[in-house]
Amino acid sequence: MAEKTNAVFVSVAYRQAPENKFPTAHNDSFAAYQWVLKNAASIKGDPKRVAVAGESAGGNLAAAVCMMARDKGVMQPKHQLLVYPIADYSMNTESYQKNAQAKPLSKPFMGWFFKHYLRTPADGNSPLISLVKAPNVKGLAPATVITAGIDPLMSEGKAYADKLQAAGIAVKYQNYDNVTHEFFGMGAVVPQAKEAQDLAAGELKNALK
Repeated sequence: MAEKTNAVFVSVAYRQAPENKFPTAHNDSFAAYQWVLKNAASIKGDPKRVAVAGESAGGNLAAAVCMMARDKGVMQPKHQLLVYPIADYSMNTESYQKNAQAKPLSKPFMGWFFKHYLRTPADGNSPLISLVKAPNVKGLAPATVITAGIDPLMSEGKAYADKLQAAGIAVKYQNYDNVTHEFFGMGAVVPQAKEAQDLAAGELKNALK
């Protein structure tokens, strides 16, 4: 993505579960975003042209950073790239039912992840976890949302894209059929992954012009 966008990428090593439970990863991601705004010039970046991007749990964190920035009066990113983001704790959507035993991500796996990151099931209803249940998404950054057809998270990714769009936010949504969770990084061997990367890079470049 760095190659395709010619942008400076900052990779965030947030603290992880089970040692560090919700909202540690979310707070670390927001702290990293604030660090970038303050220190962009030191890494040859432009503090006025910053986007957030993430895949799976990272897609959830990228979306949550936008919410946290808005709510704390911090500059909103220029764009949010969300690749099959976790966006709903219910685990009962159409794609969860259809892809319950999918590889590499299944419904039991997601249950395991939630069990180890959340302090209690009530955390699952936080808008930072269940993005689709956020009472207000107005004022958030334009978004690119990419989902995979053979993925329990497909329905919630689409639902969140629809929610943003309904709030008047510019959204580019694209689902890729016949590919699984984690396909995005496989551009060398999976044609849809290369397409998805090109789409994502194009949207990011436009946003950061």
